[in-house]
Amino acid sequence: RYCFVFALGYLTVCQITRVYIFDYGQYSADFSGPMMIITQKITSLAFEIHDGMFRKNEDLTPSQRCLAVRRMPSLLEYLSYNCNFMGILAGPLCSYKDYITFIEGRSYQLQQSEANGKEDTKYEQTDPSPNIAVAQKLLICGLSLLFHMTITKTLPVEYNIDDNFRATASWPVRFFYLYVSLMAARPKYYFAWTLADAINNAAGFGFRGYDKNGVTRWDLISNLRIQQIEFSTSFKMFLDNWNIQTALWLKRVCYERATFSPTIQTFILSAIWHGVYPGYYLTFLTGVLMTLAARALRNNIRHYFVESPAVKLCYDIITWMATQVAISYTVVPFVLLSVKPSFTFYSSCYFCLHIASIVVLLVFPLKRTQKGSKKHESIQPVWSKKLEEENLLQKNSYSTTNNSFSQKQEVTCRYQALKQ
Repeated sequence: RYCFVFALGYLTVCQITRVYIFDYGQYSADFSGPMMIITQKITSLAFEIHDGMFRKNEDLTPSQRCLAVRRMPSLLEYLSYNCNFMGILAGPLCSYKDYITFIEGRSYQLQQSEANGKEDTKYEQTDPSPNIAVAQKLLICGLSLLFHMTITKTLPVEYNIDDNFRATASWPVRFFYLYVSLMAARPKYYFAWTLADAINNAAGFGFRGYDKNGVTRWDLISNLRIQQIEFSTSFKMFLDNWNIQTALWLKRVCYERATFSPTIQTFILSAIWHGVYPGYYLTFLTGVLMTLAARALRNNIRHYFVESPAVKLCYDIITWMATQVAISYTVVPFVLLSVKPSFTFYSSCYFCLHIASIVVLLVFPLKRTQKGSKKHESIQPVWSKKLEEENLLQKNSYSTTNNSFSQKQEVTCRYQALKQ
């Protein structure tokens, strides 16, 4: 906790310096970006060492047991993990165990494990090539950059608070433009995160074994899933597929360890980590309301619409539309940054979704969900059920290797076959 407070405090000082001394009102690529990534790594490793060396094994969640570090890293290992050239600028975050496994050349030796815990060496290779994965990701980078350089410029988010637009446009037109303008703002993140992922893959990092057909998977540290983002049918589904490694960091260092109101604490930590612009706090505090309201609504009404495929499809379409509007409504302050334009936007909408969320929370009971639960209610639309199964595998796939273990003892956490 001391490490967490110090690292986050130092990052906050860096953010204050950048915003209020250098360039208030705009986002620039500077020293604070790498500091955000290093803060994630330092705090993650601190908790992983604490879990592995100072807590009882039975007190840990399955993911904490997978990631626990049982031996204090050397200075070289520590600096290598935090400052390696592949992720020093834009990340993404990776676990210490996965990084050390890669550095020691053992990541390619992990064998495909079956559900019964047996090891299948049918597809085992010694040196899988990342070339195809890197080429695909570079293609996505090119398309995202092209979209950003052309379409994004013609759909500025700031137009949502234009006086003439607000005075003349109808409500459907305003909400449609809100959606398309925020959708057009996403490709720059697609570009940056996919390029960072491709750089790690090109260096050989990010290999996550083979699928059932023997095809290599290079998504161990991927930071987003574009298809699931654009077709999200719930607030949670969007957050689970956007900035994945940061979401996992928030879950590991805050949500799983919070003693009260874990959702609220996690959103506040996310706002602090992102920076000191007021718009960040408005976005994440709004996100708390949206998340709790969406959870309450889904838990209370969704089961009425899943029996019939036709009804389920209609339900998915409606929830997709509602989710996209809610996400766009929530993140406008994140883009506008300042208080005045953010409140101008929300007041022009009469704070409609804030009020709707509060009404939902008052009308529908919010069922408690057990933290660390291995099963979550499926919220995928019917057309992407298959992808959800792969997502669950990826989220629970961590390297369980230790320097003192042989390669035969290395298995994936997705089947919880830990050999401690």
